[in-house]
Amino acid sequence: MFRCIPTLIKIMSAASVAALAAGLAACGSSGSSSTSAASGSSAASSVSGLPTVTLMVGGIDKQIYLPYQLAQDLGFYKKYGVNVQLSTEQNGGVGAEDAMVSGQVDMAGAWYVHAIDFQAKGKNVVDVVQLSGAPGEREMCGKGSGITSPAQWKGKSLGVTDIGSGTDNLTLYLAARYHLTSKEINRVGVGAGPTFVAALQHGRIACGMTTQPTVGAIQQQGIGTSVINLATTGGAQRWLGGAYPAAGVLARADWVASHQAVVQKVADALVATVHWINTHSAADIANAMPPAFVSNGLTTKAAYISELAQDKGQFLADGMMPPSGPATVLAIEKFIGNVTGPVNLSATYTNQYSIAANKLEGFTK
Repeated sequence: MFRCIPTLIKIMSAASVAALAAGLAACGSSGSSSTSAASGSSAASSVSGLPTVTLMVGGIDKQIYLPYQLAQDLGFYKKYGVNVQLSTEQNGGVGAEDAMVSGQVDMAGAWYVHAIDFQAKGKNVVDVVQLSGAPGEREMCGKGSGITSPAQWKGKSLGVTDIGSGTDNLTLYLAARYHLTSKEINRVGVGAGPTFVAALQHGRIACGMTTQPTVGAIQQQGIGTSVINLATTGGAQRWLGGAYPAAGVLARADWVASHQAVVQKVADALVATVHWINTHSAADIANAMPPAFVSNGLTTKAAYISELAQDKGQFLADGMMPPSGPATVLAIEKFIGNVTGPVNLSATYTNQYSIAANKLEGFTK
């Protein structure tokens, strides 16, 4: 697996997105980045007197991951008593969880599926807050490709964020549903944003799985169209067989056990954030985000708002794991061969922190 390993950009302001874009360009079509030297704080005390937590997100400017940054911009982390230092993968979806499990950062903003995969590898990781009930992804196929279904993927090159990422797993699953093996398709790690757009535009891939705002850029430029929509719970039900919990907050089980009060503060902030998302418009959300996230070389603010209005339903309103979600994710992992042995699903997630956070917000759970 080839990966670009530039210096991680810590998300301190909207200006960092320009550096993020430069990092994406430098990466070309390779995978995720390494972590920064400022990781591994283990909830140390900050200069403000609040405990500090480092949290790396798997692409912080993607709409599927917007709650982490939105919580920062709304002032919710500090409101609930924690200083969260956000950082991001520069490209790809397989860095944040790896940085977390190796102790380079305390928490990861990543897909729930990694908690299952890590357990299968003998590593105990727990999802402490669940932010979305659908992947938020779309399968985009190039203009003129004629592809409308995975049944037509045989012999085609298919774009994924990176080999081993959540989009890679879902691509394998969709292919397998149509009786195609991994050897009958060619998965290519093309990242997101400009690298993904270029890969589709120049025919390096026939189709690929990506999120907003990359989806909108492809459609606006007339490069491709959406043939599979996994950005809603209805889409997840149709294509994946049920709710598919994606974006969440993952941490090592031992770290959670020794930092329960801090974990609760992070959960309080993020549960408050998803409630805020549920009760505000896409325009309100865009206005609260860093300007460079919603208006840049990939998207305009108007387009960002329109895209978010379509996909906002992927975010859960309470931070709770959908009851059938873990079983759906495990079934997919087993179907594609990522997990072959027994898995204790109850050890891969907990609702205790979200339950307490909802009570704090005045919602009964």
